[in-house]
Amino acid sequence: MASRNGEEKVEHGFNDFHETKKKNDWILLSLRVVAFFATAAATLVMALNKQTKSFVIGTVGNTPLTATLSAKFNQTPAFVFFVIANGNASLHNLVMIALDILGPQYDYKGLRLALIAILDMLTMALASAGDGAATFMSALGRNGNSHARWDKICDKFESYCNRGGGALIASFIGFILLLIITVMSISKLLKPNRINHAPSP
Repeated sequence: MASRNGEEKVEHGFNDFHETKKKNDWILLSLRVVAFFATAAATLVMALNKQTKSFVIGTVGNTPLTATLSAKFNQTPAFVFFVIANGNASLHNLVMIALDILGPQYDYKGLRLALIAILDMLTMALASAGDGAATFMSALGRNGNSHARWDKICDKFESYCNRGGGALIASFIGFILLLIITVMSISKLLKPNRINHAPSP
Protein backbone atom coordinates (compact mmCIF):
# COMPACT_ATOMS: atom_id res chain seq x y z
CA MET A 1 0.00 0.00 0.00
CA ALA A 2 2.84 2.37 0.86
CA SER A 3 4.53 1.52 -2.43
CA ARG A 4 1.33 2.30 -4.31
CA ASN A 5 1.05 5.72 -2.63
CA GLY A 6 4.66 6.45 -3.45
CA GLU A 7 4.08 5.60 -7.13
CA GLU A 8 1.05 7.90 -7.24
CA LYS A 9 3.09 10.77 -5.76
CA VAL A 10 5.87 10.25 -8.31
CA GLU A 11 3.38 10.06 -11.19
CA HIS A 12 1.58 13.19 -9.95
CA GLY A 13 4.87 15.07 -9.65
CA PHE A 14 5.89 13.90 -13.13
CA ASN A 15 2.64 15.20 -14.64
CA ASP A 16 2.90 18.53 -12.81
CA PHE A 17 6.47 18.97 -14.00
CA HIS A 18 5.60 18.36 -17.64
CA GLU A 19 2.52 20.61 -17.49
CA THR A 20 4.63 23.46 -16.05
CA LYS A 21 7.38 22.85 -18.61
CA LYS A 22 4.89 22.87 -21.48
CA LYS A 23 3.32 26.13 -20.21
CA ASN A 24 6.73 27.81 -19.91
CA ASP A 25 7.68 26.65 -23.40
CA TRP A 26 4.52 28.23 -24.84
CA ILE A 27 5.19 31.48 -22.98
CA LEU A 28 8.74 31.58 -24.31
CA LEU A 29 7.55 30.84 -27.85
CA SER A 30 4.94 33.61 -27.64
CA LEU A 31 7.54 36.10 -26.42
CA ARG A 32 9.82 35.18 -29.31
CA VAL A 33 7.02 35.72 -31.82
CA VAL A 34 6.22 39.19 -30.43
CA ALA A 35 9.93 40.07 -30.24
CA PHE A 36 10.34 38.99 -33.87
CA PHE A 37 7.54 41.27 -35.04
CA ALA A 38 8.90 44.18 -32.96
CA THR A 39 12.47 43.96 -34.24
CA ALA A 40 11.33 43.22 -37.81
CA ALA A 41 9.09 46.31 -37.74
CA ALA A 42 11.97 48.42 -36.41
CA THR A 43 14.25 47.11 -39.16
CA LEU A 44 11.80 47.79 -41.98
CA VAL A 45 10.70 51.22 -40.76
CA MET A 46 14.28 52.45 -40.33
CA ALA A 47 15.56 50.86 -43.55
CA LEU A 48 12.76 52.49 -45.58
CA ASN A 49 13.03 55.81 -43.77
CA LYS A 50 13.63 58.62 -46.26
CA GLN A 51 12.39 62.17 -46.76
CA THR A 52 13.17 64.64 -49.54
CA LYS A 53 12.50 68.36 -49.25
CA SER A 54 13.29 71.48 -51.25
CA PHE A 55 14.67 74.54 -49.47
CA VAL A 56 15.11 78.13 -50.59
CA ILE A 57 18.79 78.95 -50.24
CA GLY A 58 18.82 82.39 -51.82
CA THR A 59 17.29 84.68 -54.42
CA VAL A 60 18.50 86.17 -57.66
CA GLY A 61 16.41 89.26 -58.20
CA ASN A 62 12.91 88.01 -57.60
CA THR A 63 13.76 84.38 -58.47
CA PRO A 64 14.28 82.05 -55.51
CA LEU A 65 17.09 79.53 -55.65
CA THR A 66 16.14 76.13 -54.25
CA ALA A 67 18.10 73.06 -53.29
CA THR A 68 16.65 69.59 -52.86
CA LEU A 69 18.00 67.61 -49.92
CA SER A 70 17.27 64.08 -48.78
CA ALA A 71 17.52 62.52 -45.33
CA LYS A 72 18.18 58.76 -45.44
CA PHE A 73 19.02 56.22 -42.78
CA ASN A 74 22.20 55.09 -44.58
CA GLN A 75 23.70 58.58 -44.25
CA THR A 76 24.23 57.86 -40.54
CA PRO A 77 26.42 54.87 -39.56
CA ALA A 78 24.57 54.54 -36.24
CA PHE A 79 21.28 53.99 -38.08
CA VAL A 80 22.92 51.46 -40.40
CA PHE A 81 24.17 49.58 -37.33
CA PHE A 82 20.66 49.83 -35.86
CA VAL A 83 19.18 48.17 -38.96
CA ILE A 84 21.84 45.43 -38.91
CA ALA A 85 21.35 44.76 -35.17
CA ASN A 86 17.56 44.55 -35.40
CA GLY A 87 17.71 42.52 -38.60
CA ASN A 88 20.00 40.06 -36.83
CA ALA A 89 17.63 39.92 -33.84
CA SER A 90 14.70 39.21 -36.17
CA LEU A 91 16.58 36.40 -37.92
CA HIS A 92 17.70 34.97 -34.58
CA ASN A 93 14.16 34.88 -33.21
CA LEU A 94 12.87 33.32 -36.42
CA VAL A 95 15.43 30.51 -36.16
CA MET A 96 14.70 30.01 -32.46
CA ILE A 97 10.96 29.81 -33.17
CA ALA A 98 11.65 27.08 -35.71
CA LEU A 99 13.80 25.20 -33.16
CA ASP A 100 11.11 25.52 -30.48
CA ILE A 101 8.50 24.10 -32.85
CA LEU A 102 10.72 21.23 -33.99
CA GLY A 103 11.32 20.28 -30.37
CA PRO A 104 14.21 18.50 -28.67
CA GLN A 105 14.89 15.94 -31.43
CA TYR A 106 17.90 18.01 -32.49
CA ASP A 107 19.26 18.22 -28.97
CA TYR A 108 22.61 16.58 -28.23
CA LYS A 109 23.24 15.89 -24.56
CA GLY A 110 21.60 19.17 -23.56
CA LEU A 111 23.81 21.34 -25.80
CA ARG A 112 20.80 22.84 -27.58
CA LEU A 113 19.64 24.72 -24.46
CA ALA A 114 23.15 26.01 -23.75
CA LEU A 115 23.62 27.16 -27.35
CA ILE A 116 20.23 28.91 -27.36
CA ALA A 117 21.04 30.74 -24.11
CA ILE A 118 24.41 31.92 -25.48
CA LEU A 119 22.87 33.10 -28.77
CA ASP A 120 20.08 34.89 -26.87
CA MET A 121 22.66 36.79 -24.80
CA LEU A 122 24.71 37.76 -27.86
CA THR A 123 21.63 38.92 -29.74
CA MET A 124 20.41 40.95 -26.77
CA ALA A 125 23.83 42.62 -26.42
CA LEU A 126 23.92 43.49 -30.13
CA ALA A 127 20.37 44.88 -30.04
CA SER A 128 21.24 46.95 -26.97
CA ALA A 129 24.27 48.45 -28.73
CA GLY A 130 22.23 49.26 -31.84
CA ASP A 131 19.47 50.90 -29.80
CA GLY A 132 21.98 52.97 -27.82
CA ALA A 133 23.78 54.24 -30.91
CA ALA A 134 20.55 55.12 -32.73
CA THR A 135 19.10 56.83 -29.65
CA PHE A 136 22.18 59.04 -29.33
CA MET A 137 22.01 60.10 -32.97
CA SER A 138 18.26 60.66 -32.74
CA ALA A 139 18.71 62.97 -29.77
CA LEU A 140 21.43 64.82 -31.67
CA GLY A 141 19.20 65.20 -34.71
CA ARG A 142 16.28 66.46 -32.64
CA ASN A 143 18.15 68.82 -30.31
CA GLY A 144 21.46 69.51 -32.03
CA ASN A 145 24.60 70.39 -30.08
CA SER A 146 25.27 74.08 -29.61
CA HIS A 147 28.75 73.47 -28.14
CA ALA A 148 29.91 71.59 -31.23
CA ARG A 149 27.88 73.88 -33.53
CA TRP A 150 25.85 70.94 -34.85
CA ASP A 151 22.43 72.05 -36.02
CA LYS A 152 19.33 69.98 -35.43
CA ILE A 153 17.60 68.53 -38.49
CA CYS A 154 14.26 67.38 -37.11
CA ASP A 155 12.78 70.85 -37.56
CA LYS A 156 13.45 70.42 -41.29
CA PHE A 157 12.81 66.68 -41.72
CA GLU A 158 10.00 66.11 -39.23
CA SER A 159 8.48 63.03 -40.90
CA TYR A 160 11.90 61.39 -41.13
CA CYS A 161 12.51 61.92 -37.43
CA ASN A 162 9.03 60.74 -36.44
CA ARG A 163 9.43 57.49 -38.36
CA GLY A 164 12.86 57.01 -36.82
CA GLY A 165 11.34 57.52 -33.38
CA GLY A 166 8.71 54.90 -34.13
CA ALA A 167 11.42 52.44 -35.17
CA LEU A 168 13.25 53.12 -31.90
CA ILE A 169 10.13 52.44 -29.82
CA ALA A 170 9.51 49.14 -31.62
CA SER A 171 13.16 48.19 -31.18
CA PHE A 172 13.15 48.93 -27.45
CA ILE A 173 10.05 46.77 -27.06
CA GLY A 174 11.92 44.00 -28.85
CA PHE A 175 14.96 44.53 -26.64
CA ILE A 176 12.92 44.27 -23.42
CA LEU A 177 11.38 41.04 -24.70
CA LEU A 178 14.83 39.74 -25.63
CA LEU A 179 15.97 40.47 -22.08
CA ILE A 180 13.07 38.44 -20.66
CA ILE A 181 13.71 35.66 -23.17
CA THR A 182 17.39 35.53 -22.21
CA VAL A 183 16.55 35.24 -18.52
CA MET A 184 14.12 32.41 -19.27
CA SER A 185 16.68 30.64 -21.47
CA ILE A 186 19.31 30.80 -18.73
CA SER A 187 16.79 29.61 -16.13
CA LYS A 188 16.22 26.48 -18.20
CA LEU A 189 19.88 25.61 -17.72
CA LEU A 190 19.72 26.24 -13.98
CA LYS A 191 16.67 24.03 -13.42
CA PRO A 192 17.57 20.36 -13.80
CA ASN A 193 14.84 18.12 -15.17
CA ARG A 194 14.41 16.14 -11.98
CA ILE A 195 11.44 14.98 -9.97
CA ASN A 196 11.70 14.80 -6.25
CA HIS A 197 10.72 11.25 -5.36
CA ALA A 198 8.94 11.10 -2.08
CA PRO A 199 10.56 8.64 0.34
CA SER A 200 8.51 5.58 1.17
CA PRO A 201 7.12 5.64 4.69
